[in-house]
Amino acid sequence: MIKSVETTLTQNIFRILLSIFMVFAGFSHLTFNRVEFQAQVPDWIPLSKDLVVVLSGIVEISLGLGLAFWKKERALFGWALALFFVLVFPGNVAQYLGHKDAFGALDSDNARLIRLFFQPVLIVWALWSAGSYKAWKNSEIED
Repeated sequence: MIKSVETTLTQNIFRILLSIFMVFAGFSHLTFNRVEFQAQVPDWIPLSKDLVVVLSGIVEISLGLGLAFWKKERALFGWALALFFVLVFPGNVAQYLGHKDAFGALDSDNARLIRLFFQPVLIVWALWSAGSYKAWKNSEIED
């Protein structure tokens, strides 16, 4: 697979916005929102909720920085971030099903349900802004 493709100015702006969001979210996992994020960790995960929050925060910071600064691997970071969004989705579902409040805004079942529909948007955002799908399609043509 081609690891890097040319992206448009619009894609670059949205990629940097997503990168900033990921670094901020990761930082908040490690600091001021640590307890709030624990509400998203499903009870069936066999690790401490705090450990899961810390590890996911580190992953978010790493993915955000990689997406922003590692141009040659940008498309792979897009795929990795999309996969991350898929992997954390069960936590969002568990938060909805468990009626767990978080962040002040997720204080009703309706708010938590609406949030579930934004996960596919984040997945598409990661793949589009990093040029990941385009890189994959271009690699199929070259093979």
